[in-house]
Amino acid sequence: MSFTIQYHEVVVKEDIPKLAPTIQNQIKRAIEEKLVEFPERFGKPLRRSLKGYRKLRVRDYRVIYRIEKNVVKIFVIQHRSVVYKQGGKRLAV
Repeated sequence: MSFTIQYHEVVVKEDIPKLAPTIQNQIKRAIEEKLVEFPERFGKPLRRSLKGYRKLRVRDYRVIYRIEKNVVKIFVIQHRSVVYKQGGKRLAV
């Protein structure tokens, strides 16, 4: 089964433009290769306050997403040092 990828508006406006072009390409390739076909296999489930979300690790960056029917909704793409602090605020809203 093929999944549709849907990005949160803040990911498009803030997260992706802040990344270096090489990292952007690596993350894009990982999303297209892994999350489109098997998002539950490649993403690790998160716990506690982020229960229901999953993370995909791409080098030192994390892609936080949730699977809803046949749609993968991406909420955060940030460096691992800040993703759970700043990204958690975005998910709580």
